[in-house]
Amino acid sequence: MTQRRIVITGAAGFVGSRLARRLLDRGDSVVGFDNLNDYYALEHKQRHLADLTGDAHFRFEQLDLRDAPGLLGLFKAESFDAVAHLGGMAAVRYSIDHPLIYGQVNVQGSMNLLEAARLTSKPNCVLASTGSVYGKTTPVPFVESAAADRPLAAYPATKRAMELMAHAYHHLYGLQVTTLRFFNVYGPHGRPDMMPWQWSEQIMKGQALTLYNAGHIKRDWTFIDDIVDGFIEALDRPMDFEIFNLGCSNPVENLRFVEVLEGLLGKKAVIVDTPTPASEPLITYADISKAQQLLNYSPKVNVEEGLAKFVGWMRENQLLPGG
Repeated sequence: MTQRRIVITGAAGFVGSRLARRLLDRGDSVVGFDNLNDYYALEHKQRHLADLTGDAHFRFEQLDLRDAPGLLGLFKAESFDAVAHLGGMAAVRYSIDHPLIYGQVNVQGSMNLLEAARLTSKPNCVLASTGSVYGKTTPVPFVESAAADRPLAAYPATKRAMELMAHAYHHLYGLQVTTLRFFNVYGPHGRPDMMPWQWSEQIMKGQALTLYNAGHIKRDWTFIDDIVDGFIEALDRPMDFEIFNLGCSNPVENLRFVEVLEGLLGKKAVIVDTPTPASEPLITYADISKAQQLLNYSPKVNVEEGLAKFVGWMRENQLLPGG
């Protein structure tokens, strides 16, 4: 494949950095940007970037999605072939107490990005969304054609707004846009605010960890390599406008997820049963048949294998309490 010039937003983050690494390994040229905010400790983003900055085909810029003139200037200077939009404010629970910044970044910031794309080279745009847009009322497994009009918090609401705005940009300006709804991504280089990392730390420290509904909530845990596979397929297959689920399509109870962690860590968890908050659906479950058909998407890593890789990475990087 001919080398392409791809811009990645949120390049210092979990999925963005792993996508950048894979694209560089296959010969693409990547410009990554991130605002390096303090939502979690900067040392984690610096670790991600250290895995990229030695590559001659990678360039990093500190840039904020809310900086519309800065985005437009970058797009005019570079003439990108494709956009991988992974930057933004994540996490349902944080959005409960900080809703305004989600609108500023996930909605207005994404509009700034789409505007820069449509005013320049009109690159193929692939946007990261979330399976949490489906809320509690969507029948399972979740199908992309579902209304997804009852989000439970600002995070999924702003991601759904981003999807709708992307459709408007396609309809009005001919921009090619693919939106990918991620389901419960985990794995090496994961974020410290996410449950696999937090639970691993709590187990090792002997601290109580909270499981909603006695741990019987089910999540469609999807390994990072499978997510990156699907994202690259979307980058390589420009479409007019499509939305795809990227999940494992195999929901696992959180209690089982913790049991696997206990075995890998060699220590039992102290579990506190807590009622499920209003922001949490009882299950996430992706129907991936559309992605299988149009993106050749085929998740390969189950929870047992994926968590073994995650815990191994945590140990290798000395990120687990007590080694």
